[in-house]
Amino acid sequence: MEGVGVFGVDIGGTGIKGAPVDLDRGELSEERYKVPTPHPGTPEKVIDAVHEVVTKFGWTGPLGVTFPGVVVDGVTRTAANVDPGWIGLDARRLISERLGAPVVVLNDADAAGVAEMTYGAGRGQGGTTILLTLGTGIGSALFVDGRLVPNTELGHLELNGHDAEKRASAKAREDGDLTWEHWAHRLKKYLAHVEMLFSPDLFVIGGGVSRKAEKFLPLIDGITARIVPAELQNNAGIVGAAMAAAKL
Repeated sequence: MEGVGVFGVDIGGTGIKGAPVDLDRGELSEERYKVPTPHPGTPEKVIDAVHEVVTKFGWTGPLGVTFPGVVVDGVTRTAANVDPGWIGLDARRLISERLGAPVVVLNDADAAGVAEMTYGAGRGQGGTTILLTLGTGIGSALFVDGRLVPNTELGHLELNGHDAEKRASAKAREDGDLTWEHWAHRLKKYLAHVEMLFSPDLFVIGGGVSRKAEKFLPLIDGITARIVPAELQNNAGIVGAAMAAAKL
């Protein structure tokens, strides 16, 4: 990996953000630019928004793009928080054609996880590590001795008869006007369920809400694994996307 010369775009349920990235430091080399995610989030509208973000910087080289769903060989297989028109779409080809540049597309939480394992809270961590991005939904990235198991999508585990992300995402807290204590109780139940299934050594909590970790992490007890906030916070997806682009 070399320094400046890569670009990452992070497609989320509420915003699409991107920036050039310095991979020597694992940091954005310019302030990121963000636009609202179109609603409905059809492929055409979202790709237009990605184009806006990229051209804002005059970028013409390779780029990495994250997507909030399962991505296999550049094809988006699921679309929980965007338009169902993404399902089965060759997103890599369409974005590459729109931008006229080489593109890699990967799951958003996987990208954030790779960045955290390289530069942030998971650096040097052995055993099993699970990064969870708490935002519009819940993204997940599972690592065993630093190696990624892609597309885990643990936010869709069932919890009390619901998709877990409908109960424990940051959006669920905001939509339900929940206190930090109430939301932390829900999050604890979710973490306990994931811990029962995977017995991780470490949970890394990412997404925008990680900036406010002091408001809820101290309220979560009874979990055996260590729980820490993401160090790259909500820029992790951009950094991870750029890391993938550096391999093009």
